[in-house]
Amino acid sequence: MLVNVIACFCVTFSALGWVGWRYFVSPKPGRPTIDQAGAVPVDMASPSSGQSRNAASRSFYRRLLAAAMRGPLLLALALVALSAAGVLAFSGSVSLDPLSAPDLERQQHIQGALRPETLVRPPPLPPSVFIGTDRPGLETANRDWSRLDPNFMAVALKVFARLEARGYPFTLLEGYRSPERQDALADTGTHVTNARAFQSKHQYGLALDAAPLRNGRLVISERDPWAMEAYLALGEEAENAGLLWGGRWRLKDYGHIEVAGMVSRYAKRD
Repeated sequence: MLVNVIACFCVTFSALGWVGWRYFVSPKPGRPTIDQAGAVPVDMASPSSGQSRNAASRSFYRRLLAAAMRGPLLLALALVALSAAGVLAFSGSVSLDPLSAPDLERQQHIQGALRPETLVRPPPLPPSVFIGTDRPGLETANRDWSRLDPNFMAVALKVFARLEARGYPFTLLEGYRSPERQDALADTGTHVTNARAFQSKHQYGLALDAAPLRNGRLVISERDPWAMEAYLALGEEAENAGLLWGGRWRLKDYGHIEVAGMVSRYAKRD
């Protein structure tokens, strides 16, 4: 692209040079010129027929010369405008600072990963990954992205993509949760959830639980320093996207994100 900009400048300056030489430096034969007093020279050998005739002749030649000069000036201005437009058109694609090239490439890679057409659902992990964790019944949790609300799913996938770009890959632990499972989890104690059936946004596909992956393995416990950094990044990206993060609650749920608003608001839709 830089070659195109240089070529545009060269063509413009060449054209301006030709206009200047053709119309301002090298007068053509038979073309009237202006003397130092600003008047067109009069043929001294020609007979004079009166002041009025000489004045009319000078006025005619002055208008003719002004018209001849006005055209090249307009052409020069048009060429300058075209040159400026060409520079503006190519400026967004030219990077003159070699040190900024890696950062530009990285930004383009991240932006490409965040485009809607590339936000595909991550492939499901083997069930064995979710066995033997601190979360009760996690191996039977629903991890079907299609059970989530489509708008919420799109935002959540963007959050996951941003986290992966920052070096914190996350996986879905649980999305939709049936009313029966919600009651069963509530019966295990308040350390899991305080919400009963239809008191959680999980029942409406508007909430999910997630955890970071390190070397292909789940790291759910926030006692791990790296996992805690990942959870804080999850909260930051989720809140930037307009979602609520469970890390702000009195009963901390660092891997939980959901849409904003009261549950009753969504219950009235059904």
